[in-house]
Amino acid sequence: MTHPHQATLLVELLTEELPPKALARLGDAFAEGIAQRLAARDLIDGELSFERYATPRRLAVTIKNVRAVAPEKHVREKVLPVSVALDKDGQPTAPLAKKLAALGFPDFSVNDLERAQDGKAESFFLRYAAPGATLAEGLQSALDETLAKLPIPKVMTYQRPDGTNVQFVRPVHRLTALHNDEIVPVTAFGIDADDTTLGHRFLSEGFVQIQHADAYSETLLHKGHVVANFADRKETIRTHLLAHANGDQVVMPEALLDEVTSLVEWPVVYACSFEDEFLQVPQECLILTMQTNQKYFALTDANGKLRSRFLIVSNIETTTPGDIVEGNERVVRPRLADAKFFFEQDKKKPLADRVPLLANVVYHNKLGSALQRVERVEALAGAIAGLIGADAALAKRGARLAKADLITDMVGEFPELQGTMGTYYARHDGEPEEVALACTEHYQPRFSGDALPTTATGTVVALADKLETLVGIWGIGLQPTGEKDPFALRRHALGVLRILVEKQLPVDLIELLHTAHAQFGAVPNVADSTQAIYEFFVDRLRGLLRERGYAAGEIDAVLALNPTRLDDIVARLDAVREFATLAEAESLAAANKRISNILKKSEGAATGGVQPALLVETAEKALHAQLEQVAPRVQTQLAARDYTGALTALAALREPVDTFFNDVMVNAEDPALRANRLALLGALHQQMNCVADISRLAA
Repeated sequence: MTHPHQATLLVELLTEELPPKALARLGDAFAEGIAQRLAARDLIDGELSFERYATPRRLAVTIKNVRAVAPEKHVREKVLPVSVALDKDGQPTAPLAKKLAALGFPDFSVNDLERAQDGKAESFFLRYAAPGATLAEGLQSALDETLAKLPIPKVMTYQRPDGTNVQFVRPVHRLTALHNDEIVPVTAFGIDADDTTLGHRFLSEGFVQIQHADAYSETLLHKGHVVANFADRKETIRTHLLAHANGDQVVMPEALLDEVTSLVEWPVVYACSFEDEFLQVPQECLILTMQTNQKYFALTDANGKLRSRFLIVSNIETTTPGDIVEGNERVVRPRLADAKFFFEQDKKKPLADRVPLLANVVYHNKLGSALQRVERVEALAGAIAGLIGADAALAKRGARLAKADLITDMVGEFPELQGTMGTYYARHDGEPEEVALACTEHYQPRFSGDALPTTATGTVVALADKLETLVGIWGIGLQPTGEKDPFALRRHALGVLRILVEKQLPVDLIELLHTAHAQFGAVPNVADSTQAIYEFFVDRLRGLLRERGYAAGEIDAVLALNPTRLDDIVARLDAVREFATLAEAESLAAANKRISNILKKSEGAATGGVQPALLVETAEKALHAQLEQVAPRVQTQLAARDYTGALTALAALREPVDTFFNDVMVNAEDPALRANRLALLGALHQQMNCVADISRLAA
């Protein structure tokens, strides 16, 4: 049984309808803010446990094990240095009396104080037990601080009944605060807390009294027709949508589910329909207009083909939903008719005829028009096609048409459909399928985890589009800084990396960057930033490889060689990982690190190759002989791109390398011997780093 001084706390703020796209975030911030601030004031007994609630008209939280009064706190507070608190005769001074009075302990004597070392001097300290905060005090502070810091997208100013102006996201009507079954006397926006709230606007009978903090959600559910918990309401909607699909697939992106959950307190799903004639319009257009404008859920068959039925989520439950269904069908019809009109109008003008109109669209004032950009991407796509063996003519055609749908009526209405509509219109114009698909695929990947282009033409145009953006924007000095990346260069770089790595394209990244920069010959002041952009790519590549589960040491070992071909980067990483499991790996990695340091210090001292006649020590002769045997095997494995085999072959060098460092003085007094030994280490270093810099694996 819960102790009366340690019970559940309920706090609810009842408002006008809150902005749906911000509701979930507001609900989380409200609940977490109050709970954590009460915990910071020691008003929570044990582990913090709370439940958050958010509906269109309320933000609420229930918190377990909340104390009525926080425990006493034992305080040790510095008063004054002894040299100030006592005079030369050891008697209390006036500053000491004044300080004690200011601290609220005017009757304390010197004997009541603790005298202790404080740095290099001594000071007096005061020890006392401070009473803990009451729940009313702590909750008032927590509530004030939380409300002041809520992530409100846009503040609204409104007038209270008493004439005072208040600022909040929406007007506030009631405040409920219950500890167990007792009202906590706190206020917000001029409203005193009580134990009464309001249920559903239409389905409840008005005021709902909450008898107990633990009964909040159940009371609202049964008496108020309100599903208060946001997550529960969302899952209820999901379940009901699937139940009404009648075997069809429901198109329900999480963002739409969240928004609809934020619009209803008592979700009820109804089925509606529209005329089959609208199915002649690309279904992406119909789905988007239903989702964006009406918050409806489209239905498709098992193959993903759109149905003429759709589902709505209403805030009203009735046994006669005819008017609701008819009203929603009437509202969506003009939207679908607009989409059909745009589609029919756009088809009257071929995409190719729209390309010259891009001259009227400014891409960037330092980089020219959208048409000039298209021409750069077109030329770059032709060059890249030659590098990877794709059809240059198709690549250039795909690049030329890829942006043409930006000035169609449909994309003007729904910018999210850029690329998608280009594919439909290109097919209508009779363009080759790869060219049509390139209109969509050149945007891919749009985000982390997105699919890559499926065609060679789409791949080439995607690379050209992203590289042109990176080189051009970077070249005019607009590279990302901190968190700011207005031109999404990080996303473009990751897209290029994913295409090169996952499709294993045999192209040199530096060559791609130089080729991209060459397209800006007619544009003044675009600096050649190839090296800086390459380093930017390498930073992004590190993160990409970490996400794929490779260790930092493995990544460092491979990227230390500054690879510009990325088609074999994964194979090299896998080889390094396999090599690290060998018994010889640790010793060879340490030796390689030592060799690297020796060669750095002796740079220029070794000239030419190894001269066998100058090998005088048994250990150096043995190392040279073993290296002569291993090197051809390593190079054969490299030629076959068997990087694991190449690194494994190095294992035979462990014993002669260890013996060499034990028995041979590299920096011999004889310059000829010293240069020859450095040359031997140089040859060894070259073989050991053929796949990766294995010294990066050393502990």
